[in-house]
Amino acid sequence: MSRMRAASRSNRYAVEHAEPSRKATRFDEMPMRTVWVTYQRERTEELRNFLMEKFLHLVRYNAERIAQRLPDEVDIQDLMSAGLFGLMDAIDGFDLKHGVKFETYCAPRIRGAILDELRSMDWVPRLVRHRTSRVESARQKFEMANGRAPTEDELSEHLKLDGEEFEKFRRDSATVSTISLSRKCFQSDGHKDVREIDVIRDAHQSNPFSEIQRRDVKDMITKGLSRAERLIVILYYYEEMTMKEIGATLDLSESRVSQMHSSILARLKAQMQSRSRELEPVE
Repeated sequence: MSRMRAASRSNRYAVEHAEPSRKATRFDEMPMRTVWVTYQRERTEELRNFLMEKFLHLVRYNAERIAQRLPDEVDIQDLMSAGLFGLMDAIDGFDLKHGVKFETYCAPRIRGAILDELRSMDWVPRLVRHRTSRVESARQKFEMANGRAPTEDELSEHLKLDGEEFEKFRRDSATVSTISLSRKCFQSDGHKDVREIDVIRDAHQSNPFSEIQRRDVKDMITKGLSRAERLIVILYYYEEMTMKEIGATLDLSESRVSQMHSSILARLKAQMQSRSRELEPVE
């Protein structure tokens, strides 16, 4: 794979420019069988380049088919760069004695080179991918059949695994994966695709409606309380301070703060019950 990465830029250039800039050569007028016989006899660079350009469309065809099953951020030009190595190996290894067309012979070589490069880019071992696929497949089948997510015991029974073996599968299926923020999330109604970065949740951003509700609740429960009582409620429930920390802030003992807190809760409970009775419909 090292030679593949080393030649990435040159291969990419070849992929992007070979077909449009291809010029007619003396080999174009020769029958393909004659071209192959000549190449297998002479192995010249000129003839090899001709064959590379001649069958470059096979690299594009196989790369496009594989790209259909991959995320959008995978560049098809990178797949074609990897596929070129498969085409090179196929040209060097092809023999007319095989009795098959070159197109048939080279297709598995091209696909194999592309898949090998994709595997080398994947940081998760293939065994983990296999286990994850089995667990997800079993989970989806159970949900379709029962209309709910399976428990671990039900999943274990469905997979016919128990003990340590199921634990390995369960642990591997929970492996964290990485995705590109430029990956397409879903198709929008407009012309612009919605990508992962457009819908990622911002944990630091507050919801204005929730903030208004939170402020209204605070005003309601602190109404009618003394300054010390109001501070106890705010520091304990909104600032998440402990009774001991509140006591140090208000210059009170921890037990006194706890006593005042219990008194506040009792009064709030009585107020809520009174308001609830007022809101009850009159028969």
